[in-house]
Amino acid sequence: MVEIDLKDRKILYELDLNCRQSNAQIGKKVGLSKEVVSYRIKRMEEEGIITGYWTEIDSYRFGYQVYRYYLILQNASSEIKNQMINHIMKYKNTWVVDLLTGPYDMNPIIWVKSIPEFYRFWDDFNQKYGDYIAEKIFSVYLQADVYPLSYLLLDEYQKSDREKPQTVGGKDPVHIDYADYQLLNEIAENARIPLIDLANRLACSPQATSYRMKNLFKNGIIQGFHVRIDNSKIGFREFKVDIWLKDLTKRKQLWDYMKYNPSVTFINTSAGYADLEIEFTVEDTDKLLEIMEEVSSRFPGTIRKYIYFGGKKSFKLRCLPELTKADFKS
Repeated sequence: MVEIDLKDRKILYELDLNCRQSNAQIGKKVGLSKEVVSYRIKRMEEEGIITGYWTEIDSYRFGYQVYRYYLILQNASSEIKNQMINHIMKYKNTWVVDLLTGPYDMNPIIWVKSIPEFYRFWDDFNQKYGDYIAEKIFSVYLQADVYPLSYLLLDEYQKSDREKPQTVGGKDPVHIDYADYQLLNEIAENARIPLIDLANRLACSPQATSYRMKNLFKNGIIQGFHVRIDNSKIGFREFKVDIWLKDLTKRKQLWDYMKYNPSVTFINTSAGYADLEIEFTVEDTDKLLEIMEEVSSRFPGTIRKYIYFGGKKSFKLRCLPELTKADFKS
């Protein structure tokens, strides 16, 4: 484990609120010079605490749906698992693929524009690796609310920061052109790229690039710019809790209560699976169970059952399908 102090935690927190902030802007908020902020960020990158920067893009707005499988594997060696992961990662419409610990082993999440296209992908995957799949649980992933990394700030987090989460899903489709897409494609997995470098890659002026990005943000297509953290390096673990409710009328009340918990990073919904899906970052399993015991006591008779599992390793997080210019012509 790598030791970080409160200043490091505050820098990580600010990077997750908006990793496109300048080091000078972050420095003003955390009480450090821009040079010291730059040094600390570089050190955390070199130590593997910061593993990248990603843009939260609401690709639902382009007419996509999202399909998810939880896979339970059988007789799958490490080599086979790596082959399965690589196969899913290379697919142009993959949003997320993780290895998990607990009742499930893997969770590919796929952007879907047409069901036949998805079927072709999944049929090909099943032909290659179906013998290693003991069970698969399918659902349609509907919406995700994304919350600040308040767990980093110990007791200093601001409750007000959690009142308006960033949201993907649940909104009307919009139109973008190929130039918009090119910009999104550049920042999808490189959210902190300097504006000058981004403009050069797009063969466009910095002013025009900035204007286009602001419009994408204003229209809700870009929801935010975030940092990726290897939480295991700083003494935290990531868990997901899937909840089935006895009393569905309490769903919103439970959601509104959970969003203020500083350990909650995502609250998700899906069709065909659990009633509520909550992602936590906590020190250990005991802390997670302590939270869930408190929730069950506060909402007696509401939760029918829940399961929890951990994230072992994340291999891909790309909130944007891979498209070509021809896709926009069609």
